[in-house]
Amino acid sequence: MRRLAVYCGSSMGADPAFADTARALGRGMAARGIGLVYGGGRLGLMGVVADAVLEAGGEAYGVIPQALVDLEVAHTGLTELHLVANMHERKALMTDLTDAFVAIPGGIGTLDELFEAWSWNALGYHAKPFALLNVHGFWDGMIGFLDHVTASGFMSPARRAQLLVAEDIEGVIEMLDLAIGAAERKMVW
Repeated sequence: MRRLAVYCGSSMGADPAFADTARALGRGMAARGIGLVYGGGRLGLMGVVADAVLEAGGEAYGVIPQALVDLEVAHTGLTELHLVANMHERKALMTDLTDAFVAIPGGIGTLDELFEAWSWNALGYHAKPFALLNVHGFWDGMIGFLDHVTASGFMSPARRAQLLVAEDIEGVIEMLDLAIGAAERKMVW
């Protein structure tokens, strides 16, 4: 894996474990030579993960709409900061720049990004894997709901199985690496 898109909150959240995980994820990515692709902000968990990557000597690529730059929330110390017109362009460019996606705790923007990446995968726009890093059970309720959606016949078990879930950083990186390898093997054959 060359680059990993991290979807996460523009706020810190209520549990200090969220920021600790964002920091550890950023350091772990840099140690493995995995570049960060993210929303380009300096606030909340977004800023924490970017700062951790950069402080550990890694590369951080941000993609941010001009409107957010105008609000002065852009991170100015990144390897590259891509300015786009809107959120649609942001998500499309992030998808182009990354090899895989992971969601750590966040709110509606994080959910939007995760579900759009999953939808685009389902439509065949990309074959990149995606995962949840389930920090302190943060995603448990959503995982249960997605299982309910599947049991109710609105999602196939195969589609549901695409959303990888890990409890720790090592596990999520290993799962995504394996999924990338499997996708590449399918493309070759």
